[in-house]
Amino acid sequence: MNDIKRTILWVIFGFSMVLLWDQWQVYNGKKPMFFPQKELTTATEKSDSDIKVNRTTEIPKSINEVGSNKIDQLNKQEGSSSQKQKTFVLKNQNLELTISSDGGSIIKSRFLKQTDPKNNNEPISLLDESKQRIYLAQSGLIGNDGNIAFPNHKTAMIMTKYQHSEDKNEKQNLEFSTEGENGIKLIKTFTLSPDQYYVDIKHTVINETKETVSPKLYVQIIRDGNKPDGESDFYSTFTGPAVYTQEKKYEKIEFKDIENNKVSIQNKSNYGYVAMVQHYYASAWMFSDEREREIYSKKIDTNLYSVGMISGTKTLEPGNKLDTEARFYSGPQEEKNLEDLYPGLELVKDYGWLTILAKPLYWLLYKINANLDNWGWSIVALVVLLKIAFFWLNAQAYKSMAKMKAINPKIMEMRERLKDKPQQIQMEMMKIYKEEKVNPMGGCLPIMVQIPVFIALYWVLLSTVEMRNTPWIAWINDLSSPDPYFILPLLMTLTSLMQTWLNPTPPDPIQAKMMWIMPLAFSVMFFFFPAGLVLYWLTNNILSISQQWLINKKLGVNN
Repeated sequence: MNDIKRTILWVIFGFSMVLLWDQWQVYNGKKPMFFPQKELTTATEKSDSDIKVNRTTEIPKSINEVGSNKIDQLNKQEGSSSQKQKTFVLKNQNLELTISSDGGSIIKSRFLKQTDPKNNNEPISLLDESKQRIYLAQSGLIGNDGNIAFPNHKTAMIMTKYQHSEDKNEKQNLEFSTEGENGIKLIKTFTLSPDQYYVDIKHTVINETKETVSPKLYVQIIRDGNKPDGESDFYSTFTGPAVYTQEKKYEKIEFKDIENNKVSIQNKSNYGYVAMVQHYYASAWMFSDEREREIYSKKIDTNLYSVGMISGTKTLEPGNKLDTEARFYSGPQEEKNLEDLYPGLELVKDYGWLTILAKPLYWLLYKINANLDNWGWSIVALVVLLKIAFFWLNAQAYKSMAKMKAINPKIMEMRERLKDKPQQIQMEMMKIYKEEKVNPMGGCLPIMVQIPVFIALYWVLLSTVEMRNTPWIAWINDLSSPDPYFILPLLMTLTSLMQTWLNPTPPDPIQAKMMWIMPLAFSVMFFFFPAGLVLYWLTNNILSISQQWLINKKLGVNN
């Protein structure tokens, strides 16, 4: 009976691991292994002419809808371009932004210290406007005044000031202005500070009409629904919009939920941000102060989506002006920098449902690396500290397994002797366990307690952008990429098999074979995992083997 229970438990455990992996895939926007869903249309189906058409259609002079519905209508129509689009570049040591005269939109961002080895070490691009990617940051004005068309992200603007220098230690400034059609003038002033991944944008509204107006500033990010280039098929991270509010904190939005009108988020708040998130990188709009805001997410076109905020209404008397500050971030998910920039912004580095464990693990890893200055050795050191923390629990598990292995010959002999009497086998087995003071489940429970911690550490290592292009030793030149010679995965496979050998052999022959097949099956994935993740598992395996071997030797169990 106990053999059957153990077999069932192993089957449930194995199947649960597969289902858990599958749910991680779904949770992070990947196709499930079972019952795949229909793919969204890809952005590459858009031609250059498709993209350019969006900038030529006239905006209607009167829009009676309000809030996000009004912006939705703006997004589906395109701008009154009185001049050909011109682009201007702001650049510091970290960030290069390309800004268009059409609406003063940010149409490209490049990270000068983050390079892509697969693309001749060119800087990583996040925002872009091309056949392969549509990813833009926009802002503009809307109002409740049905008879006034406010300047928006499609209104043609004129560059009125451009202060840029080759000395990237100086602030870079760019100013755009509308021509003041309909009596409402909008001036956008971009300020890029040294060493930052964000740009401050001041929106100055001047009321040149003879009546009081009520402008609202909106900011939005639009993006196609394609996964990032180079994403692995063996592990997945979330790609899509996210919002943060005081009430519900961090909420992710699946593209498919926008597609199916199933988005349920906090849509009004006095605090928070909107973001677009993908593996390692994020962009986000933030207001500089606490103010009432409406949050929205929309489908703009086939495979094109937006997320944005609308600030509360402010009254502007004739002849007066109004300044409203906003900040746009586009950069890597460096947790410490994001925490300093805006409370809660570090959550774009998504650890999923184990954030409560993952954040302190990252903090500890970060502190270790501050002393070792090598992320590879920092991973090794962190796993050592975790093994020390769980030493007693592991010792109890390994003692139980050692005792099971010690009595295994006696059980095998008894099973052979009573092979035609299954009920008596169970009774004799229980008797042996009682006499030897062995708990068959004693080796499983202590290890199960640790599983959430090691899964959380898995997500920490998978999400940490600081490991991109970071070497460890010798042949490992990038901890975020697979081992080019598969040395670490092979060692991990061997250590997994050694662990199986040290464990007690199940009496049931089928179960015994499964014990050898499972580590081989799971090891296949590690040949395609980032080297940092494999290093973590390998270190854990080596330490587990060492502890188990010593306990077996101490208890006189043949290894």
